Amino acid sequence: MRGKRDEISLVLCALFCRGHVLLEDVPGTAKTVLARAIAKSIEGARSSRVQCTPDLQPTDLTGLSIYNQKEREFEFHAGPIFAGIVLVDEINRAMPRTQSALLEAMAERQITVDGESHQLPDPFLILATQNPLDHEGTFPLPEAQLDRFFLKTTLGYPNLDDELRIVQAQLHDHPLNSLGPVIGVSDLRRIQAAVEDVYIDPIIQRWLIELVRATRELEFVTVGASVRGSLALERAARARALIHGRPFVEPEDVEVLFEPVLAHRVLLNLYRLEAGNGDGLVHLDLVRRCLELVPRPGIALGD
Repeated sequence: MRGKRDEISLVLCALFCRGHVLLEDVPGTAKTVLARAIAKSIEGARSSRVQCTPDLQPTDLTGLSIYNQKEREFEFHAGPIFAGIVLVDEINRAMPRTQSALLEAMAERQITVDGESHQLPDPFLILATQNPLDHEGTFPLPEAQLDRFFLKTTLGYPNLDDELRIVQAQLHDHPLNSLGPVIGVSDLRRIQAAVEDVYIDPIIQRWLIELVRATRELEFVTVGASVRGSLALERAARARALIHGRPFVEPEDVEVLFEPVLAHRVLLNLYRLEAGNGDGLVHLDLVRRCLELVPRPGIALGD
C-alpha cells in the first residue's frame, strides 16, 4: 500500500477495536491487497475472499453440515467466513438472505448452522466492499447491517508518484510475496486490551455523546446514529489516540473519526434534500452541522 496512511490507520483502528470495515470504492484500488497484507502481517492469521454474486447462498459463506456415510453422522465443513481477515467483495451484489448470514458473525463472532454454534477465529475482521458506481443488480444493505460496520471509508486511487512506485515495485514480483509477519496474535490481543486503558476525559466523553445525539435532531435526517454509534465512536477515539502514541483522547480524535464511524449509520431524508431544504448536503456537511450544534469543548489536555 502506497500513500494511504490515513486510510490504513482507520482499518487498523477497527482491527484494534474488534470492529468491521465497509469500503465503498471502485475496482482496482487495492482492497484485496490491504486484506491480504494485514493477514500476512499477523502471525497465525489467515485471510479469505468471498466474491458476492446474486446466486451466492448463505452456506457458501458459513459452511454446511455434510453426512459422512462411513461415520454415519453429520460433519460440519467450515466456509470462508472462518478466517482471521475476510474480504467480502461487492457485498451489495449478494441477495438479502445471504447478506443476513453475516449479521451473527459480525455481532457475536459465531455462526449457527443446524442449531449448533461455531466460534469464529480471533482475531476476526470483515473487510466488505461495494462499488458506488454500478447499482444494476445490487441489493442495498439494510440499516441493521450498516450499523454493525464499525466504520466506512474509501481507499481511492494513489497520486502520480505513488502509482509510479507501485508500477516499479511490481516489475518482477508482487511485494506481498516478500511480506512477513510483524506481530503475533497474542501481541494483537494486548493492543486490543490497551485500547481500553486509554484515558478519555468525562467532558470529551459527554461532548462525543452529544455529537451523536445531534445526528438525530437535524431536519434532513430521518434516522440518526444509534447508541451503537456512540459506543463505536468512543472506542475508535481511544484506538486513534493509541495509534498516535498518546495515553489520552483529544477532541481531534473525535472530529477525525466522526464521519467514517457515524455517516453510514445515518439515514438521510432524500425528499427534503431534493426539495432544496438541504441542497448540496453530503456526509461531510453532516459533520459540520453537528459540530455547529455541539461545539468543541474548551479544555486543556495533557496537564
